[in-house]
Amino acid sequence: MSFLTEPSLIVAIIEVLIGLGIIAIAADHFVEGAANVAHISKISPIIIGAVVVGFGTSAPELLVSGLAALDGENDLGVGNIIGSNVANLSLVLGVAALIGTLNVSQRILKKEAALSLTATLLFAVFAVGRLNKLEGIILLTVLAGFLFWIVSSGRNEKVDLEEVEIDSNATLGSQAVRTLIGLVGTMSAAQVLVWGAIGIADYAGLSGGFVGLSLVAAGTSLPELVTAVVAARKGKTDLILGNLLGSNMFNSLAVGGSIALLGTGVLADPSTAYSGIVIMLAVSIMTFIIMVWRGKFERVAGGLLLGVWLLAMLYLGVNA
Repeated sequence: MSFLTEPSLIVAIIEVLIGLGIIAIAADHFVEGAANVAHISKISPIIIGAVVVGFGTSAPELLVSGLAALDGENDLGVGNIIGSNVANLSLVLGVAALIGTLNVSQRILKKEAALSLTATLLFAVFAVGRLNKLEGIILLTVLAGFLFWIVSSGRNEKVDLEEVEIDSNATLGSQAVRTLIGLVGTMSAAQVLVWGAIGIADYAGLSGGFVGLSLVAAGTSLPELVTAVVAARKGKTDLILGNLLGSNMFNSLAVGGSIALLGTGVLADPSTAYSGIVIMLAVSIMTFIIMVWRGKFERVAGGLLLGVWLLAMLYLGVNA
């Protein structure tokens, strides 16, 4: 029987496609609804940008990885974090740089880039071993400290909330309902996506870690990719880099901490995770060096980053 006519595989593929499709729509409504609720409630723009939008854009990774950990699929959860971090700074950033030059401001370099790299390094150190409850608490505590510093140091900064649609005429009730529906939709889609990913991994004999690093990670990074493409066309450089670096910080600390608290921390295939961690660190350090050395991402850098992502996925696939 051809693998394309195998009922269990077809069901798994359909589950992945449905999960990704709903996440792309539901997560967007969740973020914009939450941002509008915060705006109507007179919450500071810096808090909306740093906390509400930050958590919202990482909601797909948080829910997919959290549900995977609860299902005992720690490889899938950890792989999703690693793969999403890699995709953000290679696939997404590379595509955006091919569209237009992205200049790196000193604020981005000193704040978002530094915090993102620190968070990634901390997660990598913990993930190399066994993610335990104490390490989960440390990751979440560091996240709280980072957010406190971002908010307190940015009170006088002008905050651009163009990544979300702030509707001044919206009512609190309608946006609260929108937020709830978006959250429920994202949670449901994340569970369906996890089921489908596990089904594909089981049928193809692949590790959950590889599926999380590649297919699931690319899917949960779709919101960032769409946002980056739109922002690149508008020349919103800080918006692109801030979103991607902020997403990696939340992935490493919020999602990593959640997995450590919800899961067992045991990886069935640590070799795949370790390879992914090396790639994640290499991509993170490489992009940081480009920011410091060049101060911008042009088409050459974009092509390089996109090539790195393709080679990384090929390497992980061959060795899966």
